[in-house]
Amino acid sequence: MSGTLPLPSPALGLAVRKARWRLLPFLLLMYLLAFLDRANVGFAKNVLQADVGIGDVAFAFGAGVFFVGYAIFEIPSNLIMYRLGARIWMSRIMITWGIIAAGTALVHDSTSFYVLRFVLGIAEAGFFPGIILFLSNWFPVNARAQSIGVFYTGFPLAFLVGSPLSGMLLDATAPLGLHSWQWLFIVEGLAASVIGIVAYFYLTDRPALAHWLEPAQREALVKTLKDEDEHKRTHGPASVWAALHDRRVLYLTLIYFVVQIAVYGVVFYLPTRIAALMGGHVGTLVGFVTAIPWLVAIVGTLIVTRLADRIGHHRLWCAGMLLVAALGIAISAMCSTPVPGVIAFCFATVGFVSVQPLFWALPTAYLGGAAAAGGIALINSIGNLGGFFAPNVKTYAEHAAGTSSAGMYALAASGMIGVILLLALGQARSAARPAPNRAVPSARS
Repeated sequence: MSGTLPLPSPALGLAVRKARWRLLPFLLLMYLLAFLDRANVGFAKNVLQADVGIGDVAFAFGAGVFFVGYAIFEIPSNLIMYRLGARIWMSRIMITWGIIAAGTALVHDSTSFYVLRFVLGIAEAGFFPGIILFLSNWFPVNARAQSIGVFYTGFPLAFLVGSPLSGMLLDATAPLGLHSWQWLFIVEGLAASVIGIVAYFYLTDRPALAHWLEPAQREALVKTLKDEDEHKRTHGPASVWAALHDRRVLYLTLIYFVVQIAVYGVVFYLPTRIAALMGGHVGTLVGFVTAIPWLVAIVGTLIVTRLADRIGHHRLWCAGMLLVAALGIAISAMCSTPVPGVIAFCFATVGFVSVQPLFWALPTAYLGGAAAAGGIALINSIGNLGGFFAPNVKTYAEHAAGTSSAGMYALAASGMIGVILLLALGQARSAARPAPNRAVPSARS
């Protein structure tokens, strides 16, 4: 996590490295649990449907309605965190979402499935944009993509660790007269609540409060981030309202929306797709095989984001990795045997995991202060509605074409639209990497 950073002073470089080792492993664990509680419904899909009697269309709606509740409360939640601090608000979010995620074990029909998924979205609202805002308050722009990239490895780690864990829980004999899928939700949900309690005592809201930094390191980091924030206030929107109707923010929101359609379309259905290629059900073996693309994605994301911070041009890196994701998704639809299918999914996961921290380097270099709290929340809330559309787009395409491969092609097409939008962004300057002797963004995109 350290590396040789292109930062203006040794004290600043040491501060960034200390902050990475102190904060990122814990944030990564938080995100791992968040994504596991968000996506474990994909592992439980077949057995939950069989036990409760939920059809494919109802499941697709329930899986996606999470993002409706999430989107509605995203901006208010992030503005509250901006005022209260990450330590208090992140803890509240994790405790409540963990309890509700565990409550998914109470699903008994389509309506209860819809309600619990919707309420889970409300509980988790603000978590992800809150973390992005938190990281932008800790890491300078020329070290930010790599730092967000380390945090983002919680996404594939949720599947690398969670895939076998979820598979074993589904295969295990369930005690107390419950079904195995019910224990899946209970165990993984309550784990999030426990970590939420720990977060209250562990997190530090801002560098100025970091007693674990040396005074010179703390001063260098605070000054650099203050200089960057002044630069953002000069060149970007100065208030929450200005950020919410800023043209660049709205354009970035559209890009993030189409990216999330591709991401969640694969996330929700990857276990069942690999199970189909292997001719079996979603259990321990499929869980381990499903973990392979996520392991590759972890390594790929760390390499790509590090290179992007060193070389610059985050927008072009972002477009390139989204292209890799789209091609991987499309090729996976052509495969009929496990080995080429898993290889295609490896390319897809590397692409759509790494593209996201690269993307967030764009708005966080443009937005500062309260405008960042509102703008980041807007991008994430509307963008994540792609998670609502993804399973429905996939299901509609399959029914319309009469073939399961049509759904994967539709997801790949969404990725290609995102590539075009990123390239059309053209003169965007907001993801610039400063020269080694400067502490504010330069004009490189």
